[in-house]
Amino acid sequence: MPPTGSLIPADAPFSAEQEAWLAGFIAGVAAAGRREGAAGDAPAVTIDVLFGTQTGNSEFVAGELVAGARARGLGGRATALDDITPEQLAAMSHVLVVTSTYGEGELPDNAGLFWEALQAETAPRLEGLRYAVLGLGDRGYDDFCQAAKLIDTRLEQLGAGRLHERVDCDVDFEDPAAEWTTAVLERLVAETGATGGTGAAPSRAPRSPWNKRTPYRSRLAVNRLLSSPRSAKEIRHYEFDLGDSGITYEAGDALAVVPLNEDGLVGALLEHLGASGDEEAAALLRAEREIRVPSKELIAELVERAPSSELAAVVAHGDRSDLDSWLWGRDVLDLLQDAGPAAAPTLPELLPLLRPLQARQYSISSSPLAHPDRIHLTVASVRYGSGKRAYEGVASTYLADRVGEDAAVGVFVQPNASFGVPADDDAPMVMIGPGTGIAPFRGFLHERAARGATGRNWLFFGDRHRESDFVYEDELTRLRKDGVLTELDLAFSRDQAEKVYVQTRMRERSRELYGWLEEGAHVYVCGDASRMAKDVEAALLGVIAEQRGRGDDDAAEYLADLRRAKRYVRDVY
Repeated sequence: MPPTGSLIPADAPFSAEQEAWLAGFIAGVAAAGRREGAAGDAPAVTIDVLFGTQTGNSEFVAGELVAGARARGLGGRATALDDITPEQLAAMSHVLVVTSTYGEGELPDNAGLFWEALQAETAPRLEGLRYAVLGLGDRGYDDFCQAAKLIDTRLEQLGAGRLHERVDCDVDFEDPAAEWTTAVLERLVAETGATGGTGAAPSRAPRSPWNKRTPYRSRLAVNRLLSSPRSAKEIRHYEFDLGDSGITYEAGDALAVVPLNEDGLVGALLEHLGASGDEEAAALLRAEREIRVPSKELIAELVERAPSSELAAVVAHGDRSDLDSWLWGRDVLDLLQDAGPAAAPTLPELLPLLRPLQARQYSISSSPLAHPDRIHLTVASVRYGSGKRAYEGVASTYLADRVGEDAAVGVFVQPNASFGVPADDDAPMVMIGPGTGIAPFRGFLHERAARGATGRNWLFFGDRHRESDFVYEDELTRLRKDGVLTELDLAFSRDQAEKVYVQTRMRERSRELYGWLEEGAHVYVCGDASRMAKDVEAALLGVIAEQRGRGDDDAAEYLADLRRAKRYVRDVY
């Protein structure tokens, strides 16, 4: 043991006892270094894996890349894109980027600051960097894997050398991502002269066996209407029994539900195609094909087959927003009917043009500390249409109408490591979630109550009418009374002549809200990405600018600092 006592000034002479201890310590360090070298030299090259993620998939792939690199004798570390500056990037030798795309071709929330800095004229040259990019996305969107394409192009513009061609993965990303990972890592081994990998990958926490290929068949234990029957919306509370699945989750994660298409739509589609009575085709359309949202491939095929159709005329205009407006609410049957019977494909021709039926993800509205054996969801049932045709959301009405009492539903957890309650139980927390955006914050509040957290909690919630749309009112009232919910600001837009939204309440309490930020509050936003999340961010920037009095640029940098500190995070869709 070292000599005990007070700290020694840097310029104080060592005693004989101290010199003896120091000599022994140095000898021990040297011996440890020799033993480590005998077992295996430190890797000569470290691979930096940078990820941009919205729901956790890119972060998982990044972890697989790091494990694979280390197993091949390379060093590896995974870092969120926003945690890297261009200057740090310039000091790296080998970089692998894995990123999803969010919204209309945008970078995920934990990659936006990185992209802004990389685009700047002051971004450094990167001639010393070797890189490769993997994109995760959904081919159904026009800006498929746009974030990956942007980063790939920009790195090349800055002089970096492409190690391997970019691969853009569709929603079923596992196989192409694994192939890309293997190819890139083998290229790195060849280029760097690494050992090539006789060692095993480092131990990692096992991933759940339950996923979209093998979902867990969970008993739907509760299906309860939350909104009033007088509401224009139908919002329901669901509880899924985890049984002996071994499934674990965190407040802030999402639950993916594997739905089945509605039998009436399947039957109408088969009848239109002249294939009624084909049980095999019915089973395929019911469980495996997306028939609610038309694919880009189907649209292109029908435009070619029916150049005089209404769809073809809209496409010919070349205005993407017009096409999106025309397609809104229409399904595969609508497009086939628009094309006309002469142009309609046969069933065998149609099937390859339909995308696989995807699981729908919902923010979990419970905490594992309060409900370890169940997962709760808060879901709005999607229903619309006229007397001519009624339309239904695939998963929302599957849960509401077609899963019987105590029947099983295929589910799996989608972790979201970036969206969770503060690790510091004393930290204040601001939650902004109108409508079903309240879902994760119900889980957050239950989590903090179970942990005995002392940090203050502030919720901004709203909807159309208080009398019919105030979901979880009794729970929130109780949490307020118990002191768990410190502040509750409500915005029911249609209860007065002038519409009031959550961002209205934020501006009204500008001084208090900024005070919470200055005291270290974490800010969370959940809900609609296209309008609400943008309006809330604009309001937050306005609050900061007003209270600081230093202009818009200062407010933008203040908010950017909150993002970097992981104190401003969003779960938007």
